Amino acid sequence: MSFNVAIDGPAGAGKSTAARTAAELAGFIYVDTGAMYRAIGLYFLENDVDIHDEEACCEKLPDIQVTIIHKDDVQHILLNGEDVSERIRTQEVGEAASVTSAYPEVRAKLLDLQRDLAKAYDVIMDGRDIGTTILPDADLKIFLTASADVRAMRRVSELEKKGIAADFETVRQEILDRDERDMNREISPLRKAEDAVVLDSSCLDIEETAEEVLRLIRERQQDGN
Repeated sequence: MSFNVAIDGPAGAGKSTAARTAAELAGFIYVDTGAMYRAIGLYFLENDVDIHDEEACCEKLPDIQVTIIHKDDVQHILLNGEDVSERIRTQEVGEAASVTSAYPEVRAKLLDLQRDLAKAYDVIMDGRDIGTTILPDADLKIFLTASADVRAMRRVSELEKKGIAADFETVRQEILDRDERDMNREISPLRKAEDAVVLDSSCLDIEETAEEVLRLIRERQQDGN
């Protein structure tokens, strides 16, 4: 039997990095669902599909194939056979993913792949609706959050390290707008599962957050034995 960990939470809370680090420590497979949605968003942007036109986006879905592979313990996202792991990490692609992930057909396209991975492996999967929709029976559910100010500071720092100028207030407002959109979308909105453990990373660095995730995994595994 596989052991599944679902980590949900708002943008910028550190879900992906903490989940990836914890997976390495625990010997689990890390599944970055956000990267899968970003790959679809990238396809729309690079093929001049209006991301705000749901019908136009859904018409293109049969032309899109998203695959996750693990090479040397590193996850790679393939879009129609091409490794796009780096290209999906821009702010523009993130916004496209946020908009188009609200479309039911887009979510349905990736649902089976995500669940199949969870059946086959011990996984840590992060996103917006993992514990509520994708893996409702996960062995451990975590709702990872942080204050809007902290999330904005982290994003600005991340952009500046890449040589991209960023305004704190603009980034903070973008994060708040995305929170609003994610929490109020019709399909699988962002919310804490009733049985999820809340983990606030506002005062924790990535290593400390990952260690806390690992502690929760070990604790839950012991309880199950």
